[in-house]
Amino acid sequence: MGWLARKRIDWMERAIDGLQRASLSRGAASLPAHLLTGIDGERAAFFHLRRKGYTVVARRWSAGNLPGDIDLIAWHGPMLCFIEVKTRTAHDLTPAEAAIDLHKRNILRRLARRYMRQLPGDAAPPVRFDVISVYLVSGQEKEITHYENYFGWSERRRDWE
Repeated sequence: MGWLARKRIDWMERAIDGLQRASLSRGAASLPAHLLTGIDGERAAFFHLRRKGYTVVARRWSAGNLPGDIDLIAWHGPMLCFIEVKTRTAHDLTPAEAAIDLHKRNILRRLARRYMRQLPGDAAPPVRFDVISVYLVSGQEKEITHYENYFGWSERRRDWE
């Protein structure tokens, strides 16, 4: 990605941040604080992925009749990525990405299967499940960490479990 394309994404992110601040100052903040924090983190992750050359095709995708949603769905070349974003406003003892337990992983797998059924063509693309942790600590620069292939279609014993 060239310099001009990155600058364009930076400008777009600043413009959207400014528009959100303006709407919140007019009393549009009817959502609880933790949901607003999550939305801010998802937006930061969206622009982070764009800077890395991903093509984001869905935000907060849900199947309608299944519980849960997928925060971001993006293509990275031929790879289809289902991305869960975890946002925190402070560094706790456990990292943000540790909040993705077996139950959440199973929900994401089920939703990913449903999403893939609606794709055109007979062959399924290669798929990856990623996690992005976003720390929005007051007075500090955003901290974004992208964990590619954080978990797969099936469970294997991981070091942290």
